This record gives sequence, structure tokens and C-alpha cells, in this order.
Amino acid sequence: MSDIATRYLGLTLKSPLVASASPLCESVPNIRELEDAGMGAVVLPSLFEEQLELESNALDDDLWRGAESYPESQSLLPDLEDYNLGPDGYLDLIEGAKAAVDIPVIASLNGVSPGGWAEYARLMEEAGADAIELNIYSISTEPSVGAAEVEKGYVDFVRQIKRTTRIPVAVKLSPFFSAPANIALRLDDAGADGLVLFNRFYQPDFDVESLEVVPRLTLSHPDELLLRLHWTAILSDHVEADLAVTGGVHSAVDVVKAIMAGASVTMVASVLLQKGIHHACSILSDLRRWLEEHEYDSVRQMCGSMSRRSVPDPSAFERGNYMRVLSSHALKPSS
Repeated sequence: MSDIATRYLGLTLKSPLVASASPLCESVPNIRELEDAGMGAVVLPSLFEEQLELESNALDDDLWRGAESYPESQSLLPDLEDYNLGPDGYLDLIEGAKAAVDIPVIASLNGVSPGGWAEYARLMEEAGADAIELNIYSISTEPSVGAAEVEKGYVDFVRQIKRTTRIPVAVKLSPFFSAPANIALRLDDAGADGLVLFNRFYQPDFDVESLEVVPRLTLSHPDELLLRLHWTAILSDHVEADLAVTGGVHSAVDVVKAIMAGASVTMVASVLLQKGIHHACSILSDLRRWLEEHEYDSVRQMCGSMSRRSVPDPSAFERGNYMRVLSSHALKPSS
């Protein structure tokens, strides 16, 4: 039988399927069920920087570095007092999960401001987290703030977390950088042990009757995988950090594609929310079958086999492919 074990963030995982941050990972019974379904690891829902602000009236001055550039962003935040478990409950969830399962438990911090609150990462480590995923989701709406300043903040943030903790740190990236390879390399140099491609941008909708901006949550679709494959194949040749693909992974073939592009793991949530946690068993069964039918001894054997450096025509990942795709569509002659 083909070996589906892999390595991610220096951790040995029994499979390349990781449960990404979602409501499925908010309770210990669910996490135990995810382990039973074959998950290699779980990522807990994010603890937000804003939740930690609510927890303390005496924050480090650095917390608000640059906050004057985003005054309007504070009014766009939801009421986080009741979001998931709060800081203390989050540490309890880490401890409970670690006591209940043998697979790695990855904590998640969502923030962008270097500051004293980042010391909370150390508390996550003390609670037993095997690694931390930094979700540097932010919307820069101030025209006077340039990309270089925003990106420097991200890099400084990663360096601070790495100074604070000894456990591995992964960074979940947005796909909207002008130069993704450059920011990936800088985060790699700052000490990131892994890069997660990509954060899904949950965009608000307009209610034209009430004239309100309303939140809208849509689950991922397999078509979203293509962007992840593209950049995984490119970045796998340039960074030392492990790569994870998240968004659009719905089947065993999706897992195969991501690993061939150079990913160490693939993260899933939407398909499990749609079909149930038990569906992970089907994905992994199909993965084993695919590996055996194609005579692979392990998933590690095929890792990176379709990265930009490995394919016969690297231009497939560049501008030339864009032109070929456009020219490949021929209009049917009108009758």
C-alpha cells in the first residue's frame, strides 16, 4: 500500500490532508472525529488581534503602530466579544485538543500589528500547540500607505512571532500581492517555516433594499485551486519554507495536483462542511487508489514533480500561457 505520510513544519503527518480553520475545529469532539477520518493535522479557528485588544486596557504602544492610517477599519470590525472562544477559552481548546488527539494541533493568530500582544503566541505554545499559523489578513484602504510599508509590517510581524516562540510558524498569504514571489522570499528569510496559499477574501455584499453592507460567506469551489497550483509551482523552487494549499481542494485528484506542484499538505474545510467530516475518508481512500494505480510508492515521491522547474515548458506558468489560453478558444461559426 502506498505511503501517504508527509512532513509539514517539521512535523510528521499521517496524511497530507489537514483540516483548515473553520467551525469544524471549534470543539474537541469534532477534532477527535477529524483525526479518526484520517486528517494529518488540524488548524484551530483564528484568534483575532481585535479579541486580544478587548482583553486588555494596557497594550504595548507598538500595537497601534500604523493604526492612525486605518481609522475607518475599526468601524468595519464585527463585535468580537462573542466570536469563538475568546483568549482564555482558546487556550483551553488547545489543551483539550492536545489531550484528546495524537495528530498535530496548529493554533491560528489573525493579525497584522507588531506589538506586545504577540506574546500571546508564547501562551499558545505553553498550552501545547504544535505550531502557529499567522493569518495576516488585512485590507489597506488608506491611499497614503504604500505597498512597501504594508509588506514591511508583515515581515516585522513574522520576525516578532519567531522571536517569541520556539514552535514552527506558518504564514497564510493573500493572493493579491503585486510580487508574490518577493514577499514569499522575504517571509521565508524572516523565519517562516511554512507558507499557506491562499487566504480566501470574504467580500461583503450590498442589500439594495435596506441600503446596508452585509457579510456574505461562500464556500470554496474546485476552480479556485488553479491559482493555488500556479503559485505553489512557482514558489516551491524559491523558498525553503514548506508550502500548503488551501482553497479549492475537494477531491483526491486536487490533492495530487497540489502535491505535484510542490505542496507538502493540502487543507480542506468547505467540502467537509458540505459533505460531512466522514468525507475525508473517501478522499484519502481515493488518494491511495490513485497512487497505487499510477505506481507511486508514496506522496513524497511525486512532490514537486510539476513545479515550474520540473516541467518541460516553464513558460506555462508565465505570460505566454495567458496568450495561449486566449487563443485556444475558438468561436463556433454562426448558423
